[in-house]
Amino acid sequence: MHARSALFDVYGDHLAGRGHEAPVAALVELLEPVGIAGPAVRTAVSRMVAQGWLEPRTVDGGRGYRATPRAVRRLADAAARIYRHREVAWDGRWRMLLVTSAPPRRVRERLRAELGWLGFAPLADRLWVSPHASPEAVEVLARAGVTGLTWEASDVTPELGPLAAWDLGALRTAYTAWLADADRMLGAGTPGGDPDRAAFATRFVLVHEWRKFLFSDPGLPERLLPADWPGAEARRVFTEAADRLRPGSDRYLARCLGDPGAAH
Repeated sequence: MHARSALFDVYGDHLAGRGHEAPVAALVELLEPVGIAGPAVRTAVSRMVAQGWLEPRTVDGGRGYRATPRAVRRLADAAARIYRHREVAWDGRWRMLLVTSAPPRRVRERLRAELGWLGFAPLADRLWVSPHASPEAVEVLARAGVTGLTWEASDVTPELGPLAAWDLGALRTAYTAWLADADRMLGAGTPGGDPDRAAFATRFVLVHEWRKFLFSDPGLPERLLPADWPGAEARRVFTEAADRLRPGSDRYLARCLGDPGAAH
């Protein structure tokens, strides 16, 4: 687990209801249970400041950091997709995006990551598609300094059209593997120690691994997927486990942030 990625989890999953800010010491303490050392946390924070995701702020009288408005928008979108308890109704339209300029390789790689996060997949050279609208896609192109066109398409045969942009075989394998990993993680139990700290660590890793699907599955419409699609069962297991672990995880978070009266 990389420190930068873990920090996105902290700000998006744990600090959303706390102003998206925390002291540096609390960030270090929160990531210690998942094996990330203090120096790595501080280095990642500095990089996220340089990239425009975090901004310095005095928190509880000491040095801390707050998510920028751009980061808050991105984190809110991610949370809505992570904790989607039910199928989102699909309007039957595909959102198409064509990059009309030819960006250099390093820009192409950044675009692939950014558009993938927003739910787009490459259908052809410089042509991207998503089943859901994403207003931020235009901002991504602008920040990358490239031009593009967007439009909507409907009445497309799935077998010959946009659904081919996703490798359903690889995605099926990934969901099946996630279910096996989650089963082992959740069945391991807590042999002594601090149960709240253990709940925080287990839930943190669970959410971190689930969040990776945001890059590969934009919430593909259920009616286009096979009846035995493992993604539905994986979401059920994730949602139930995350809800069950939340109370202990929240108590550990409160302790790290120095909340008065937090249970020990």
